[in-house]
Amino acid sequence: MAGKLLLQIKSPTNRISRNTAFSQALVKFQSFYSVPESYSLISCNSKTTSYVKDERLDFEFSINVYELRNPYFVNRVVSSCAKLGSLYLARQVHSTIIKLGFSSNVFIGSALVDMYCKCGTIIDARRLFDEIPEKNVVTWNSLFSGYCHLRFCDSAVELFTKMRKVGLYLTPSTISTILGLCSQSDLGELGVQVHGLGIKTGNCSNVVTGTTLIDMYAKCFSVEESRKVFDQMPEKNMITWSSMVSVYAQSHQPDEAIILVKEMRSLGVTINQVTYNSLLSSFSSVKYLDCGKQVHGRVIREGLESNKYLVATLLTMYSECESSEDFYKMCPTISIDDQISWNSVIAGFSHLGNGKEVLGWFIRMRQACIHIDLFTLSNVLRATGILSAVNEGKQIHALINKTGYASDVYVQNALVSMYSRCGAIVDSKQVFSLIKEPDVVSWNSLISGYAHNGYGEEAVELFEKMRAIGIKPDHTTFLSVLSACSHVGNLEKGVQYFDLMRRGNSSEHPSLEHYACMVDLFSRAGHLEEAESFIKSMPIVPGPSVYKALLSACRFHGNVDIAIRSAKSLLELCPNDPATYVMLSSILAQGGHWVDAADVRSLMRERAVENNPGCSWIEVSKE
Repeated sequence: MAGKLLLQIKSPTNRISRNTAFSQALVKFQSFYSVPESYSLISCNSKTTSYVKDERLDFEFSINVYELRNPYFVNRVVSSCAKLGSLYLARQVHSTIIKLGFSSNVFIGSALVDMYCKCGTIIDARRLFDEIPEKNVVTWNSLFSGYCHLRFCDSAVELFTKMRKVGLYLTPSTISTILGLCSQSDLGELGVQVHGLGIKTGNCSNVVTGTTLIDMYAKCFSVEESRKVFDQMPEKNMITWSSMVSVYAQSHQPDEAIILVKEMRSLGVTINQVTYNSLLSSFSSVKYLDCGKQVHGRVIREGLESNKYLVATLLTMYSECESSEDFYKMCPTISIDDQISWNSVIAGFSHLGNGKEVLGWFIRMRQACIHIDLFTLSNVLRATGILSAVNEGKQIHALINKTGYASDVYVQNALVSMYSRCGAIVDSKQVFSLIKEPDVVSWNSLISGYAHNGYGEEAVELFEKMRAIGIKPDHTTFLSVLSACSHVGNLEKGVQYFDLMRRGNSSEHPSLEHYACMVDLFSRAGHLEEAESFIKSMPIVPGPSVYKALLSACRFHGNVDIAIRSAKSLLELCPNDPATYVMLSSILAQGGHWVDAADVRSLMRERAVENNPGCSWIEVSKE
């Protein structure tokens, strides 16, 4: 076998000797030891042997220099360096190649360009590319792939245009690579042009290119355009089908995803864990709980229940479908050393509103020495806010500072929201002030915090400041500022902002929640007749939240007539809601209609509607 080497890895507790090919040895070394990016290598060359040594890791290997004169073996060495991603090792190998006289070999040169791209030094890759006298399509594709992978969009498009000008034959790999860049960077118009070019050059019949087109059209245009590409593909493989299922899942169209998977089964297309994972991720409401259980059954029958990604998705699915019983059953199945599963459990309990369980699992996760990430911290902070446990929240904040995540905008947003939920609005504002570039979520978190803690005027001022600096408000922003206007009774501003959504240049359109906020705004201001008229003029069907807002105001203002009409509409929507009966009975009794109030209580008993007792809690001396 060409390229024999003796690899010796020495450590205080282990000594391994392997006699294998150089490229295989490097990969095995990487699998045995996690080599830091900053490690230092020392090369010593003799006439017959080349040594590479790392003093800190006590690692060394030797290569017979005569074996390195085989270009095929050298190419394998370069490819292995690319897989390792070590810049230091890459430069040593490159210098050795120059000494051996292989720098003019186009195949080795192409591999070196690819190696530097994968090591993250695109400047070195470009310099080497320019020095190669005769380039082939592989050389061009190596640099082009590097630009696309690192998302240097302008450089990638420029190089692609140059490839066309020099008359280079475009391979399916070239087309797929630039389509991938278009989908990741929202360059839809360029993607359409590349699609046309692919049709002309005959590359779009390739299954890999077609699969990339499906993803590009879904992300840059619409699911319908993506489906057109899927239907027109002459050949589809398992990855193509799974990609289309994933598109439907990401666009929240579970029914279409189910139909597609059924079609896969009828055509005999293999369904793997990726397909099941995409399908399960589309089930995010109680409506699809039964579908999720059926897919879970298929996963078990096919022996995939131990797959950690499927376990994580199943946990997420059951929590989003509000099936706490099934979620609890899944928890014992997680791997004790798997970060993904731990994060899924914590996120699931957080979604179910069980903050106590979140903190308990987080403590066990820390005790098990499982690495925590942004996802873990965001969900733990959310649970802390649900519990209003400000002391625990501050401890987690300190942990965030120690672990180096304090500058991450997602964690900062979670901190702003957590302090707001705990009523610590000063701390919330302080964290917000430290965010270098606040996004719309950052602003929403603070505006919502002001609104829920009774600082309505400050919330309105913050909303105006947000608009003034060019941050575009979204659905949540308008909901928070309308709630703030309602709390302080600022009817004029509330109507103005609602009209901005409905008739202004905002891309957001009022939802049922916004209409309920407006009814609450009119009602709190004492304009009950206007609130009732507003409900009648709604372009969408009023939901329970709308009538509950009006009914609650009728109790405060003592308007029995409107209360009776509101309660009647509400009972048609929610006949088993105990709060409606209790509130109507209280309004009637408050107005002196004792007989009617008693009749409402009797009707509640006849229908076997039970009033769930409420509870409140506070923390005293950490108890």
